[in-house]
Amino acid sequence: MFQVRIHGRGGQGVVTGAEMLSIAAFLEGKHAQAFPSFGSERTGAPVVAFCRIDTREIRLREPIMAPDAIIIQDPTLLHQVDVFQGLKPDGYVLINSSKSFEDLDIGEVATKLRADRHACVPATEIAMKHLGRPLPNAVLLGAFAGLSAAISLASVISAIHDKFSGKVAEGNIAAATAAFEFVKGKRSPGEIA
Repeated sequence: MFQVRIHGRGGQGVVTGAEMLSIAAFLEGKHAQAFPSFGSERTGAPVVAFCRIDTREIRLREPIMAPDAIIIQDPTLLHQVDVFQGLKPDGYVLINSSKSFEDLDIGEVATKLRADRHACVPATEIAMKHLGRPLPNAVLLGAFAGLSAAISLASVISAIHDKFSGKVAEGNIAAATAAFEFVKGKRSPGEIA
């Protein structure tokens, strides 16, 4: 079973991001579940959402305490909440930031991870360019597809189409694709923001 924990703040689409991740996995013929954990439901409050992906039926229902991957939609949480708690030693970390792990003052986290399993992506900037709004959730799913083998970009695109339509879907797809290419090294930060 592959387990993902997504950290962000209310209003950033954390729950929607987890739902789209589960839809992407389902579209690949896998079993998936997504669910949130709210401390309070106001905009700006810390929010955690969970997604499990497996080839077999998933019976677990409790929060994910030992994730295989962590997606951090809001880097201000890095020093407010223990977002890395329980991360498996071979886990993935994806952070919405134009800064490096060292610049975010979490360089020690990067040294514990494989170099190909962690990345910072300027997801908010990419979202602003393609959507005109600071919603990094679909952007980070595109980046996650580029970083891990848990889902494909094609499935992320299909999940976006499942959740949105029209210009909103088009903008999210363009943003997710840009983030995927950024992680794969096909675009530089200057080409995105």
